Amino acid sequence: MTSSSVPGRAAAGRRRVELAAVAGMVCPVLFVTVFTVYGWLCPGYSPTSMFVSELSLGPYGWVQMLNFVLTGALMVVFGRGLAVHFTTGAASRAGPVLVQCMGVSLMVSGLFATDPSAMFDQASAHGVVHGIFGAIFFTLAPVSCFVFYRRFRSDRPWRPLAAWTLAAGIILTLGIGVLKFSQQPGGVLFDWKGLVQRVILIAFMAWIFAVASRLRTQ
Repeated sequence: MTSSSVPGRAAAGRRRVELAAVAGMVCPVLFVTVFTVYGWLCPGYSPTSMFVSELSLGPYGWVQMLNFVLTGALMVVFGRGLAVHFTTGAASRAGPVLVQCMGVSLMVSGLFATDPSAMFDQASAHGVVHGIFGAIFFTLAPVSCFVFYRRFRSDRPWRPLAAWTLAAGIILTLGIGVLKFSQQPGGVLFDWKGLVQRVILIAFMAWIFAVASRLRTQ
């Protein structure tokens, strides 16, 4: 290895991290903007009582399905950049892998349209696949926050995000519990399950954006 190859590899690594940071900042803005605007424009759709996945139903459902796929792909790129940046120490392996797994879960779930949430005890094959990978995403979201919290609290450049990361993990955990409860037919929160899901998604995407922004400054 020549002496000039080391700076070259370092510069390439910095470019990869910067690209990943931009991807991590774009993906939450893209995801939230599309499901918010499309939810307003979609006839008969209720953002408070229907899940964001239900935007994949209907003649223009491909818009939300593409939103899932693109957001997931950007999240995978972001996760790979985190792996380049965090080479050693806490969360250096588990953290980036979790982010990439969530990105893949979004991509796969986006390829399969969900079933209407009002269809009780009825599930199509594509709805089951969507539900499985959606559950993986929601399960890993708070886990990733707690994993990165271990890193951020002991890493001086990242310490400003430690408290927010812990808070995000707690909010997501509680929110997912409420979301599970809200899906019970006839329950008091059944007509609000869409709003509950949006709170969870926006909280998590805000955390992704904050981490990506911090990564870009590093």
